[in-house]
Amino acid sequence: MTPALQQALTQVNRIVLGKENQVRLCLACLLARGHLLIEDAPGVGKTTLAHALARTLGLEFHRIQFTSDLLPADILGAAIYDRESAQFSFHPGPI
Repeated sequence: MTPALQQALTQVNRIVLGKENQVRLCLACLLARGHLLIEDAPGVGKTTLAHALARTLGLEFHRIQFTSDLLPADILGAAIYDRESAQFSFHPGPI
């Protein structure tokens, strides 16, 4: 393991306690340029883990709360009509 990778693991493990294996798996997924879906019980640090990984690696962090009424426009954004200018303007979502 390279020193930079070990330093990243150490940094994230300082923030997210007791999840060393999960942190390693998340980092491996990101290094493989894959997508990562973190699932677990409520209140166990999923958002903290994702935010810590992003900050440690110098990446952007955006959170999407998946609910039964989630629409594609909630994620990608939507064109909203502005009466004053009589035009649509695009308002981006988190992606």
